[in-house]
Amino acid sequence: MESSVEISNPLRVTAEKPKRLKLKLTQAGKKAALGYLFLSPFLILFIVFTVVPVIQSVYLSFTYYNMLQPAKWVGLSNYSVLFLEDDTFIKSIKNTFVFAVIAGPLSYCLSFMLAWVINSLRAKMLFSLAFYVPSITSGIALSIVWLYIFSGDRYGLLNNWMLSWGMISEPILWTTDPDRIMPVIIIVSLWMSMGTGFLVFLAGLQNVSPELYEAGAIDGISSRFQELWYITVPLMKPQLLFGAVNSIVAAFGVFDIAVAIAGMPSPNYAGHTIISHLFDYAFIRFELGYASSIAVFLFFLTFGLGRIVMKLLSSKEQ
Repeated sequence: MESSVEISNPLRVTAEKPKRLKLKLTQAGKKAALGYLFLSPFLILFIVFTVVPVIQSVYLSFTYYNMLQPAKWVGLSNYSVLFLEDDTFIKSIKNTFVFAVIAGPLSYCLSFMLAWVINSLRAKMLFSLAFYVPSITSGIALSIVWLYIFSGDRYGLLNNWMLSWGMISEPILWTTDPDRIMPVIIIVSLWMSMGTGFLVFLAGLQNVSPELYEAGAIDGISSRFQELWYITVPLMKPQLLFGAVNSIVAAFGVFDIAVAIAGMPSPNYAGHTIISHLFDYAFIRFELGYASSIAVFLFFLTFGLGRIVMKLLSSKEQ
C-alpha cells in the first residue's frame, strides 16, 4: 500500500506566524481597551478633581489672586514672604510637627496594637465597632463632649475631679492656656484616630493563616510577641504601609479638632497648624495665591514623607 506523506511548506508556516502574532496583539488591545473603558469614570473624576486642582494650585502659588481680580504673576514672592517674613506660618510649622511627631506614631502604634489584641477576642466585632465609631463622628460634635471634660472652670469634668481629690487648688485653663492647648488637641486626636487604619490592620491580621503560627510553634516560637515579630509583621507590610501613609496625611492635616478646641485663632497661636494658616488666608482673607503656596508646601512635605515610608515598608525585595 502506498502511504501519503504530507510535506509542510516552510513559506506557509512563516506566513502564519505574523497572522497569529497580529491576532494576539488585537486580542490584547481589545482587553486593554475594555479595561480602560471600565477605569475611565475613575480616571476622569481623578483628573478633574485631583490632578487639575493640584496643577492650578501650583500655578496660583506664583500669583497674587484675590478672586475679584485676575491673577497677577509675582514669581517667588509668595514663597519668600512665607518662609522669611511670616512668623505665624513658622509657628504653625512648629505646632504641626510637634503634633505629627507625637500623635502620628502614637496613633499608628495604638491602632495596630489594639487591632492585634481585639483580633484574639471572641467579641471582636463589638469591640471593633466601639473603637471605630468615634472616627466617623464629626469632630465638631465630639469636641462638645471634650470641651465639657476640659472646661476651664471648676464645673469642668476633669477640673472638678482633680479639685475633689485635692490634686489642684484652682481650676486649670485647659483650652486657653498656650502651654496646655497642644496636649489637649493630641489627646482628643488620639481618641478619634481609630479609623480606616485600624480596620485595615484588623483585616490584615485576620488574613494571616493560623497554619503559619502552628509551623512557627514547631520551629521554636513560644510567645505571642515572637509570633507578632517573626510572622505577623512581615506578612502585614502592605497594611502597615497603608496605615503609615494615612497617619502621615492625618497628622499633617489636623485642623477641625484644633479649631474646635482652641478656636480660630488660638491663644498666642498655640494651636495654629499649617491647615489653619491655609484656611485663614484662603477663606477669611481671600488671598488665594498666598494660600496656594501654603498648600503646595504641604503637598510636597506629605508627598516626600510618604515616599520615605514607602521605601521603608515596601514589601518588594530591594
